[in-house]
Amino acid sequence: MYVVTGAGPVGWTVAEQLADQGHEVRLLTRSGSGPDHSRIERMRVDASDPAQLSQAVSGAAAVFHCIHGSTYRAAAWAAELPQAEQAVMDAAAAAGAVVVFPESLYSYSEPDSVLTEAGPREAPGGKRGVRTQLLRARTAHEANTVSVVAGDFFGPRVRMAHAGERMVPLVLAGKTVQVMGSADQPHSFTYVPDLAAAMIASARNPKLWNTVLHAPTGPALTQRELASTHAMAAGVAIPKMSVLPGWVLRTLGVFSTDMRELAEMLYQFERPFIMDSSRSQELLGFEPTPLPEAAAATVAWWRDAVPQAK
Repeated sequence: MYVVTGAGPVGWTVAEQLADQGHEVRLLTRSGSGPDHSRIERMRVDASDPAQLSQAVSGAAAVFHCIHGSTYRAAAWAAELPQAEQAVMDAAAAAGAVVVFPESLYSYSEPDSVLTEAGPREAPGGKRGVRTQLLRARTAHEANTVSVVAGDFFGPRVRMAHAGERMVPLVLAGKTVQVMGSADQPHSFTYVPDLAAAMIASARNPKLWNTVLHAPTGPALTQRELASTHAMAAGVAIPKMSVLPGWVLRTLGVFSTDMRELAEMLYQFERPFIMDSSRSQELLGFEPTPLPEAAAATVAWWRDAVPQAK
């Protein structure tokens, strides 16, 4: 039996993959949401509540902690995420379960180099600093943990992302796609089903516990290339692209907290931002889904989920 916290794109996909493989899954959310599957028990649980969590995690072989902050702000992350992760690790340690976390590239402190599993993760300040502190806390905790790092998400159920609602439905509707920073700098994008598969594989292999892995991720793409790939998968015209320059976001950030939070991460889109997952692919035993296949599945999901995107 496995426990998954959160029913966003990662938690939902992890739960579905586990259930499709024949495993029993407890999916913990405050709302009781999640996939409708005979092997998935959807439970209304506040994953930051130690008492509720302890009972739900009892008997689990692994916990996949897929809950994010309530808003895309450093202050919210600092207030919410450490406490929630501490509660999950405490419950997992008591149950003898490994905890697997999806992780971002935010903590990597040498982003102008190709990012590998051995690279330094000491970024200070803001959202990047919060991720650095979370990784340190996982290392220090008695629970066994695995952190599986991914680039920006794309794939089914991915809405709130650069390659989600800001891109795919616009491509399908024949509209101009606006991107931040640059349309033509290489950037690593991870297909969420590959992240989920890597998380599941790492939970089953104790030799990979207490490490940081990279989810199998294909060659870096420009935002223009990724939008064009989705267009080809959909059989529609290659979209026009417009770019929101960094200086505009930084200027708006003087007056808007949300714009300032976005501007903090512009370095990822104004110059090459590339991760290498080859070492983890060897350890996990699989490679990323071919891009045409991943784009076709993404387009199919959007067409089902958003009728006007057909």
